[in-house]
Parts: sequence; structure tokens; C-alpha cells
Amino acid sequence: MTPLVDLGTRRFWRAVGREVDLAGEHSWLRAPTSSSSVVRDGWLDAEAERYGGSVDAPTPGAGLLASMAALDGPGFAAADLQPQVRDFYEHTADWHIEVWSGWAPWAWPGGELVSRLFGKRVEQLALPMRPLDVAQGMDSRVSVIRDGAGAQVGAGWLRTLRATGEYVFSGCYSARRLPGAVRPSVHVAFPLESGNVQVFLRPEVLPDGSFRLVSPAGPFGADGAYVVVEDGGRTFASRAPVHETFHVYVDDHGVLRTDHALRMWGATALRLHYKLEKSG
Repeated sequence: MTPLVDLGTRRFWRAVGREVDLAGEHSWLRAPTSSSSVVRDGWLDAEAERYGGSVDAPTPGAGLLASMAALDGPGFAAADLQPQVRDFYEHTADWHIEVWSGWAPWAWPGGELVSRLFGKRVEQLALPMRPLDVAQGMDSRVSVIRDGAGAQVGAGWLRTLRATGEYVFSGCYSARRLPGAVRPSVHVAFPLESGNVQVFLRPEVLPDGSFRLVSPAGPFGADGAYVVVEDGGRTFASRAPVHETFHVYVDDHGVLRTDHALRMWGATALRLHYKLEKSG
């Protein structure tokens, strides 16, 4: 039954999407996929091989970005960020995460259905449905992906439930410039079998030095969420009606926190709050 569900899902996104050429015009959508229906961390070695490089074992100090300055450009300067914010992205593995979730009543049934049919089964994008799901916390590890010259070209951020060890998210993080953009976006790809979900997030520095990431509505080729599927030897991509905002800031007590809002079309479906503490 589940292979039919997965096939039907790919056919849906093929029908609503457009054919893309990942080796040419649409190379900005080239991202890791999973070779099996259960994702976990099985995609890391294949992604490193694509760059002729290797994957670092999870180590202290590893970051989602080698430097936040990779996002610099007109309207954004990493030097203006609060030091804790910058340290989190450049040394993510050194930070401990606690998370709380709250679903809008209208969105909870759909979220529960997606969680049961896909998230928990494939161990990817398994959004917490109830506050107690993450009551014991979430563990995370960062595996840096390097090219043949040893430069960081991506980072796998793998998050699991401390209570069960089940994967919640397995994403590839990097800085990537969209066609015609004046500066890079934060690019996150969540591998799936024969495809992936990708999010391009526009970085902003707020006046107090806090950090905001936004994936707004917009045309194909702009910041936002995309679904990419491989079907019948061809590749198709579509924008998804999912929009996110992250606000990473230091509170009045010096604690680093993140407010994360996920919207479907224009309505808020899920809010997540993260408390981030430096290990040691």
C-alpha cells in the first residue's frame, strides 16, 4: 500500500509541476535525494560523492554554514548579527535544542494524516504533533559535506527525538543564489525517495541584530518552498503553498531562542519555539 501512496504523491507533483533540467537551466534546484523510502542519513555519502569529496564525522564545532558571511550582499551583512546568532549557525553542533509545538485546530487533522502516512514512516519531515512528542528534547548532529578541495559545500543537520531515537528532520544546508538574485539565500533540502522538498529562505538582519529567515509566496525561481520529483526518467518541480518565517534572537535573559511559523497559503498552521543553549 505505501509504495502506491508514494507513487501517487509523485504523480500529483508531476501533474501540478513543470519539467526541469537540473543539469542546465534549473541547476539551482539540484539537491540530494534518498535511494530508499526510509531517509535517515543515507543520502550523505552520495551527496559528497557528487562533489568528489567526503563527509566529516559529526564533530563539535561543525556548523550549518562555514561562515555567515557567505550570505553577504546588498541588504545583508553578517557582521551586524548578534554574536550568539552567528555562533549558532557557524557552530551548530555545539548547541543543545529544546522545542515546543502548537498546531492551529484547523491544520491539526491534516498534519496528523501527513505524519502518519509519510513523516514517521520515512523518518523525514516528521513534524511533532503534540507537545509531549518532544517533551524529552531533541538531539541533533551536524555532518559537514566537503568537496574535493576540502571546502564545505553543505552540511547535513540530523535531528532525532531523544526519547525514541526516531528521525524528525534530515536536511542539507548551504548558501545558494537563486537566478537573478543579488545575494544568496539559505537553502535547505530534505531528501526523499526519488525527490526532495527544498526551501529557499531570504536572510534579514533586524535592527537589534537578530536574524530573520523568510520563505514567502512568489513566482517560480524566487525564495519559497519547492517539491522536486523524479518520475519516468524525468524530473519535475513545483512551488508548494508552504511559507515559513524564522526569527532567531537573544531574549532579555541572554538566552538564544527561535520563533518558527509555518503557514499554508496565508493561514498559520503550526508554530514552533526553540530554546537554544550552548553545550558545556
